[in-house]
Amino acid sequence: MTVLAHRTDTVTRDALAVLQPGFEGTTAPDWLLRRVGEGLTAVGLFGRNITSPEQLAALTAQLRTERDDVLVAIDEEGGDVTRLEVRGGSSFPGNLALGAVDDTDLTRSVARELGRRLAECGVNLNWAPSADVNSNPDNPVIGVRSFGADTHLAARHTAAYVQGLQAAGVAACTKHFPGHGDTNVDSHHALPRIDVDLDTLQARELVPFKAAIEAGTKAVMSAHILVPALDPTRPATLSPQILTGLLRGELGYEGLIVTDGMEMHAIAGTYGIERGSVLAIAAGADAICVGGGLADEATVLRLRDALVAAVREGALPEERLADAAARVRALAAWTRGARPDAQPEGSRASGIGLTAARRAVLVTGSTKPRTAPYVATLAPVANIAVGDETPWGVAAELAELLPGTEAGVFPEGSGAGDVLAAAGDRTVVAVVRDAHRHPWMTEALDALVAARPDTVVVEMGLPRARPRGALHIATHGASRVCGRAAAEVIAGV
Repeated sequence: MTVLAHRTDTVTRDALAVLQPGFEGTTAPDWLLRRVGEGLTAVGLFGRNITSPEQLAALTAQLRTERDDVLVAIDEEGGDVTRLEVRGGSSFPGNLALGAVDDTDLTRSVARELGRRLAECGVNLNWAPSADVNSNPDNPVIGVRSFGADTHLAARHTAAYVQGLQAAGVAACTKHFPGHGDTNVDSHHALPRIDVDLDTLQARELVPFKAAIEAGTKAVMSAHILVPALDPTRPATLSPQILTGLLRGELGYEGLIVTDGMEMHAIAGTYGIERGSVLAIAAGADAICVGGGLADEATVLRLRDALVAAVREGALPEERLADAAARVRALAAWTRGARPDAQPEGSRASGIGLTAARRAVLVTGSTKPRTAPYVATLAPVANIAVGDETPWGVAAELAELLPGTEAGVFPEGSGAGDVLAAAGDRTVVAVVRDAHRHPWMTEALDALVAARPDTVVVEMGLPRARPRGALHIATHGASRVCGRAAAEVIAGV
């Protein structure tokens, strides 16, 4: 009886150890602290948990009162996907801007500075970078989160990003394995499918992940995508062929495998999060990410109990769960002992993000507004990874440089007439995001330019549509510094 109780306690602690849950609020709730004390080894943070660097540092310190090596994870890609600066926009450009510059030293330095800021706040695991090759320009969820459509460019910048982030003592989590770039469905809403052959996967999707592994990435995040050439029945997150056979076996990866959010509809809507979590661990995943949408104690207990029950029933080998928990604890131990690489004197560049954003801007034309302009933001619905709470555009930045600037936001269904009525006789600065994916935007832009040839167009997404307007600016991302870089070009400073 004593042996059975000890075994049960061990399995329960291991089941807690493999979970990476979220929570509500800006301080750790009592239930979370209690579970950390019982064996929970990781916690995921989202924008709702962060108001300032000081508050975040206090929160992570609170978590470490229960366990000094707890993994505190965050989805901080910089660029469009930011949690540290969710309310004001990121101080760093995203991957596409860095890929457009194509200076791996710059990418490494940007990631190093971002990692330094995370480490100062007590965050030690970053669910970044995205190593996806954005081969499908109509991809609704990757886009500017990718370094680009060129496989080898994506590979060299993925490696540089991993090196820079981990030089700051923060573990990188390269995602979304085996590659989410050739999808036309957002896995937050449904299960995407990539129908390419093995040769294409080897030559395109897998190359950046091989580079990340060679660079020493401490974690890899799986994608909720179906790749029939690798596994015709199960998505990558639940596939032994993909996680154990390909990632562990063929690619020789030995670090932590983390799932993408299990409450995403690609898993929750097809398998359910309890069964999905069991299948993921059985397939070779080591950590279950959940908490973007489900962020309460009941979810943690449901998943813990599902894993324990699967072990008792023989559906999940106890050794596999123990191995997964051991990998989580090993990464926690690495972060506790990690010492940031020394930086050369004077190399800490607080403005490196803006410097990178300026270098990424692509300008066509050379006109300037005659007076303080009217900024019309043609706003698509944001994907869930980016979120709709983070401000974007150029209006606020341009108003600082050209006092008197006015602005308005125009949602889907708006047209040139709506913009012109609001702008009056002011020069229009039309700001768009992925115009090539939104016919209503391209129609509005064409009509605006026809009516007002001096219109300025700022594309803050993937610059696939032809340049329009007297001045066309492609920023390769919509972070705050990308908006600032565009505003400087418009204002001529």
